[in-house]
Amino acid sequence: MHEHHLRTAGSAGTAAKGFAAAAEMGRIAALAAAGGRDLRKCADAYGDLFLGKPFDPGFFAALAHVGAAGSPWETADRLRIVNRAALWVFAVDWLIDVTAKSADDVDRIVRDCLAAANGTAEAATPLTRLLVDIRDELASVPAFATGGPVWNAQLERMLMAMAREWHWNAARAETADPETRDGEAAEREPILPDLEEYLGNADGTGSSFVNVSHWIFTGGPWTLEHLDELMAISAEVQRYLRLLNDLATYRRDVGWGDVNVLMLGVDRAEVSERMARLAERTGELLEPLRDVCPRTVAYLECQVGFNTGFYGGADYWGEM
Repeated sequence: MHEHHLRTAGSAGTAAKGFAAAAEMGRIAALAAAGGRDLRKCADAYGDLFLGKPFDPGFFAALAHVGAAGSPWETADRLRIVNRAALWVFAVDWLIDVTAKSADDVDRIVRDCLAAANGTAEAATPLTRLLVDIRDELASVPAFATGGPVWNAQLERMLMAMAREWHWNAARAETADPETRDGEAAEREPILPDLEEYLGNADGTGSSFVNVSHWIFTGGPWTLEHLDELMAISAEVQRYLRLLNDLATYRRDVGWGDVNVLMLGVDRAEVSERMARLAERTGELLEPLRDVCPRTVAYLECQVGFNTGFYGGADYWGEM
C-alpha cells in the first residue's frame, strides 16, 4: 500500500511537471500570437512598405515567435519594441537588397534613415516614419538618456554594413555578367570579401540593433549599465547568426543575388567549425554574467539556440 502511494505520488509529480512545461509553451504561444497581430497592424500602418511577397503571414508569425521565446517572462506590451525593431530591420534590408537599383538609391536610404533618427530631417517615407516611431517609444523610457547614443551608433553600423553588402552584390553581378562593358568581366573573379571581412560586416544582420533596442526598453539596471560589454557579446552572436543564416538560405541567396559565405571559397565544414568556435566563445563570455543578469544571458542564448532550431526547417522570409 505504501509503495502504491509512492508510485501514485511520483506519477502525479511527473504529470505536474509536464503540465507546467506545456503551460509555459502555451504562454509563449500566446505572447507570439499577440505579437504577430501587433506586427500585422504595424505593417498595415506604413503604406506599401510591407507589400513584398516575402512578407507573408508566416513571416509575421515567425518574427513574433522569436521575440516571445527570447524573453518569455515579458508582457506583450514590453515585447513590442523587440518585435517592431526586428520588423524594421527586415523592411530596410528588403529596400536595400531587393528594391534599390543603384548606389544612389542605397545612399539615399541610409542618409534618410540616419537623418530621421537623429532628428535632423523629417521622416518623409514609411521606412523612416516607422524608425522614428520606434525611436520615440524608446525615448519614453529613462534608459534612453544614456542608451540612446549606443542605439544610434548601432543603427549607423547596421546601415553602413547593409550598404557595403549591396556594393559587394553589385560588383559580383557586374563581373559575372557576360554583357558588361569590356567583355572581359565574365573571365574575372567576382569582387568579394574574404571570410574575416565578411564576418566583420555582420552588423548588417541587424541582430545587435534589435538587441540594444530591446535592452533599452526592458533591461534591468545591470544590463543598462553594461551595454557596451553586452554589445561586444552581441557582436559574437550576430557573427554566428550570419553564418547560420547563410548555410540555411544559400539557395535563396543565389536566386536573389545576395552574397553568401559559401561564395567566398569556404565550404560548409569550415563554416560549421567557425560557428562552433563562435558559439563556444559566446558561452565563455556569458558564463560570468549568469548570476548578475540571468535574463539577458537567457535572451542571448535563445538567439543562438532558437535560430539554430528554426533555420533547420524554415526561413523568416516567405517565397519571392
